[in-house]
Amino acid sequence: MTHIENMTRVPALAGRYDFYGAVHKGLRRAQCNMLAAVGTADFADAQQTDALLDEFRRLLGLAAAHVVHEDATVHIALRSLSLPTDLIDEQHDDHRAAFLAFDALADRVENAEGPARLEAGRALYLAFAAYVADDFAHMHEEETVVMPLLWQHFTDAELLDMEMRIIGSMSPEENMAFTRIMVPAMAPAERRAMVGGMFRSMPRPVFDAVIGFAIRPVLAPAEFAALSNDIGLAA
Repeated sequence: MTHIENMTRVPALAGRYDFYGAVHKGLRRAQCNMLAAVGTADFADAQQTDALLDEFRRLLGLAAAHVVHEDATVHIALRSLSLPTDLIDEQHDDHRAAFLAFDALADRVENAEGPARLEAGRALYLAFAAYVADDFAHMHEEETVVMPLLWQHFTDAELLDMEMRIIGSMSPEENMAFTRIMVPAMAPAERRAMVGGMFRSMPRPVFDAVIGFAIRPVLAPAEFAALSNDIGLAA
């Protein structure tokens, strides 16, 4: 099988629970936006650079948390059935090494001046571009190889329980941050299903906080109006 054939061989959902779908869409969109922001940044502008590096570090924090969450749920679940996790474990180790390298590169940009800062910014951009390519390949591996293994050995209820354990392990701030990157990356039907589920299950003050801090700010007015109409929430 050629590389292209392997890349385009995507197993159908066939009604099964898409365990990786929402969070991977969110990470892909956020990383693409960050890559574009780093590529177009004016590193001669100290204020703009500081703001960009703050956002960059926040995104890396979410990516690092995502690795921890998968290690603590998916990988343990697979190993409990003696299923192989060597490749995805190795990829996660590579990610952890990349996060440390990016901390150093961001510090280098922050501390450099003049032409040296421009060079440091270029190095950050190229390194992050390579990481994004690597992470996209990793997420593709999880969704096309690991996901069928999960479907084969776990029910949708068990997969949803894994996801709920991940959500329950996070602070409210971390949950909000993941919601902020996932919601704008979703197709309308996916967004309706997730936010509608929140609307039906959360206490109203908690739901209103999620809407105010993590959903309304990241959607265009027309998108938020459509979502509100779809789930029965007044816009």
